Amino acid sequence: FNLHASLLPQYRGAAPINWAVINGDRETGVTTFMLKHEIDTGNIILQERIAIGENENVGSVHDRLMDLGTGVILRTVDLIFDCDARSVALPTQPQDESIALRPAPKIFKDTCRIDFSQPAAAVHNFIRGLSPYPAAWCDLTLNGQTYENVKVFAAVVAAEQETKNQEQGLKGHILVPCGDGNAVDLLELQLPGKKRMDAKSLLNGLK
Repeated sequence: FNLHASLLPQYRGAAPINWAVINGDRETGVTTFMLKHEIDTGNIILQERIAIGENENVGSVHDRLMDLGTGVILRTVDLIFDCDARSVALPTQPQDESIALRPAPKIFKDTCRIDFSQPAAAVHNFIRGLSPYPAAWCDLTLNGQTYENVKVFAAVVAAEQETKNQEQGLKGHILVPCGDGNAVDLLELQLPGKKRMDAKSLLNGLK
């Protein structure tokens, strides 16, 4: 059997935790399942669920799923031994192929580029779904200078008043307008060759 960090059959593939957060899901979980030739398609043995916080990043979800998965693996092993001792079949459940499935393909650097033409909520989810690793990135112009491959580790959807004032600028904030007319407030960034820091510290360090 194997352990997969999603509620199968959703998010079959290499990056299930990232894509659950990127897509704005409110819950995810872990699944133990029987192995078969087609990847992540075997019968389900056990599943456990957890909620995903509104501003939680993939690193935090990963760590909680790791702890959850340890317990589910131990329960699965106990169940296998118990069924073997009683000479009964292991109870499993086929995966439901009738529902709309979301894939979880491997993530590459180009995949991580932020598309600010998307709605602000989608951009926010994208950033936290790639934080802290591999990290979303963008090219950013600050104080008239363009920086390439700026990593963004945290952001929030800007409040309505902040969005209205984005053209004037807010001290200590980096507001970027998005496709739906709202903005995201970039909170933690890393310029190339520099350390990761909050937006206010980064701006204070610019000439």
